[in-house]
Amino acid sequence: MNNWNNLFIKTDIYKIELPVFDKIGNDWFLITAVELTQFNTMTASWGTLGVLWNKPIAICFIRPTRQTYNFMEDSDVFSLSFFENKHRKILNYCGSNSGRDVDKIKNTGLIPVKLENGAIGYEQANLILECKKVYFDDIKPVFILPDEVDEKNYPNKDYHRMYIGEIISIYKKA
Repeated sequence: MNNWNNLFIKTDIYKIELPVFDKIGNDWFLITAVELTQFNTMTASWGTLGVLWNKPIAICFIRPTRQTYNFMEDSDVFSLSFFENKHRKILNYCGSNSGRDVDKIKNTGLIPVKLENGAIGYEQANLILECKKVYFDDIKPVFILPDEVDEKNYPNKDYHRMYIGEIISIYKKA
């Protein structure tokens, strides 16, 4: 596994220019959580970045049916890795295959990179947010307004868990 400092430049969060709606909603990203010496990753297209409790934060959402959920529950840190469009096949594969059934790293050619605080990013990423988990909660159907959002996004009633992470490091491709 490579080390981040050979491939990325640690960057000030307040200096990053990131078209959030495009990068999250259209380009997607990988959420990766570490459990001891193992990790798992999944593709996501829901999330947000902002400020909470005077800290820069990232919020991501994971269904309990996803393999990454178990890793996220046991992990103190996680990463959000963003890629250029040329890596779209990787994101498609990681979003449509479970880590329970396949080796996503081997099958996609992703090259893991150990980050400064223990999270895992990927050499192919052009931007990685390393986050420390500070809060989580479950989406509650009683609070979803309007009803069609619940019907469209949760036909199986497998509501996401929301994880808020303080962004503790940002790595930009060197």
